[in-house]
Amino acid sequence: MRDYIGQIAEYFEREKRVLDSIDKAALSEVMNVLEKARLDGRQIFIMGNGGSGATASHYCCDFNKGISIHKDKRYRMICLNDNIPTMMAYANDTAYDEVFVGPLQNFYNEGDVVIGISGSGNSGNVVKAMEWAKAHGAVTIALTGYNGGKLKQIAEYGVHVPVDDMQITEDLHMTLDHCMMKILCKG
Repeated sequence: MRDYIGQIAEYFEREKRVLDSIDKAALSEVMNVLEKARLDGRQIFIMGNGGSGATASHYCCDFNKGISIHKDKRYRMICLNDNIPTMMAYANDTAYDEVFVGPLQNFYNEGDVVIGISGSGNSGNVVKAMEWAKAHGAVTIALTGYNGGKLKQIAEYGVHVPVDDMQITEDLHMTLDHCMMKILCKG
């Protein structure tokens, strides 16, 4: 049996350093945007691929139920990667880059919020949906890692996890969700 304690400690230390470097003012700004959307009755669309897709789905659960359950005005968050048949129809019949922008076009109303999650910031289908959203008057938010990629440049608001490590980026995107949930449940 191998002793992994040193490697575990190294991973945790790196994650703590990156967590400490996240722009807390940017997170506060994102929280204010989301609260305004809730109070104004706006929809919030969220999307990602792979681990970021799982994170997007988790955000929906936490905002739609966890934060909203005891509020008169509730969050209206829709995860664009949760409808697999629709995604596959767009991927098969048009292109994989259309899997988010197509459904977004069906449900979006001007002024809604669109959140893109991409560790690299360069996921083509997320970038395309965010470009469309921005061109149609959406409030755009990016959750990114690495150097932020195209998504960081497109979005009006965002929280960047400044590390070239997908697993730490994805870990901390979930930490942001739970941080917001804890705080917004009280507000």
